Amino acid sequence: MSLKNVDVQTAYRLQSDDGYIYVDVRSVPEYESGHPKGADNVPLLHLDAATRQMRPNPDFLSVMQDKYPRATKLLIGCQMGGRSTQASQLLLSTGYEDVTNVQGGFGGARDSRTGQVIAEGWVDAGLPVEGEESPKNG
Repeated sequence: MSLKNVDVQTAYRLQSDDGYIYVDVRSVPEYESGHPKGADNVPLLHLDAATRQMRPNPDFLSVMQDKYPRATKLLIGCQMGGRSTQASQLLLSTGYEDVTNVQGGFGGARDSRTGQVIAEGWVDAGLPVEGEESPKNG
């Protein structure tokens, strides 16, 4: 089964209108600082306090399997789209049937050389946000 990708506007519509569940795979501190409204948090990686490096969450798959049956319609998002792509592919490889990667994630993706927007993020699109920080909708 191939990975489906959607932009943040489509993800919002799927979440609002079609019963998809948004799972934010960013670390707990990232999630707590702001996340798409209604998103659940199951980190793919954790920040190691000692080394300040990200390390794999050994419980990612077991938590997902405990919370969500394999037929659940899932939207998987992160900060820009890298971790969510990894998590989505992992879920598909373990039998999940309806997994969609949210391109651009929460913060959007930019070309590292030019700074141009590659994929608009949830915040940039002005979509509903929960968490400690208020969105910077300008």
